[in-house]
Amino acid sequence: MIKPSKVKFISDELEKSFNSLSEGDFIKKGIIRAIKDLRENAFCGIQIPKRLFPQEYLQKYNIKNLWKYDLPNA
Repeated sequence: MIKPSKVKFISDELEKSFNSLSEGDFIKKGIIRAIKDLRENAFCGIQIPKRLFPQEYLQKYNIKNLWKYDLPNA
């Protein structure tokens, strides 16, 4: 069994923007589903090769790995 993962927003501003979306918004529903999926399995997305990491992400967030998760119907 896979241990549940922790999911965090990259910034307080982004979390506030997410929380301001209406409950019926299809984007909010998709993000909620993504958070649930990622908590259950942090590897459910597609791993991005290191050579394709955006330089801005490396500098701003000091990332070591990067995954892409496609939102449903998006």
